[in-house]
Amino acid sequence: MNWTMAHRIAGMRAVQAHRDLGIDRTRYVPVHRALGTAGVLGMARPMPRLFGVYFAPLDNGPAVLLNANLSAITQRHTAAHELGHHLFGHHTAADDDLDPALRRAGAKWPEEEKLAEAFAAWFLMPRPAVQAGLLRICRGTSLGPEHVYRLAQELGTSYAGTVRHLDHLRMLAPGQAGSWQKITPAALRRSLTGAELPAGRQVHVLTEASHQQQVHADVGDVLLAHVPAASFTALPTGLSCWHGTPVTCPALEVTDALAEPAQLKIAAAGRTAPVEVTVIRESPRHGIDQVWPD
Repeated sequence: MNWTMAHRIAGMRAVQAHRDLGIDRTRYVPVHRALGTAGVLGMARPMPRLFGVYFAPLDNGPAVLLNANLSAITQRHTAAHELGHHLFGHHTAADDDLDPALRRAGAKWPEEEKLAEAFAAWFLMPRPAVQAGLLRICRGTSLGPEHVYRLAQELGTSYAGTVRHLDHLRMLAPGQAGSWQKITPAALRRSLTGAELPAGRQVHVLTEASHQQQVHADVGDVLLAHVPAASFTALPTGLSCWHGTPVTCPALEVTDALAEPAQLKIAAAGRTAPVEVTVIRESPRHGIDQVWPD
């Protein structure tokens, strides 16, 4: 089975999974909650060599074990990959490398791994969510790498994985995916903020189109208010002013005090009501799923 066929099969199975698990295909996909809805026990613990493990029903499953040392974004992808193993009825599998860019040129992927990997992309990035996100982000301008980075933050996916998926969706011109994948997320963060951010921290851009949207962010992430004459009417617990950027727009940083979803209001010129955004902490999971946030 080649990758084209794997994506064709996985794309159809992801649509079925969204329907069966009650997933809203127009927005961020709560993959950890989906595991529970699918009847899969979720666990996370530090593992030095593995991204994750799927335990099939014959091996006292269904259950998944995630590496607690992964970033929230990588852990989400791993969870979706393991969910794919479950929904395709695969045998128990231990995954030690989930980056197709690293393995396509070298060792061959087994068919089950191709299906699970393709499923993760289609499950986390449904076409309607991609289209809705780009409509908010691009606002009539031509699609560029910064837009893709911002879309990745909206969907909780990696920049490289989002570029690949846009190529599968045929939303990129020939050759664009290859050239855009050479751009590092660090360079895009630097372009957005004018500053060097520590590894692992992300940038979320808030505009008027962000009104009534959710932002899923981890501790240390930066929120930029690209709104005319923006000002924050109040700072909820867990968000503090960030002064690490030379750009003129107001900016906030997510702190460890963010425990519950925070309602952020941004006053803007020409608006009678503020731009309202819900900021939700998305941190790597630890322990068993009974203690994980929804």
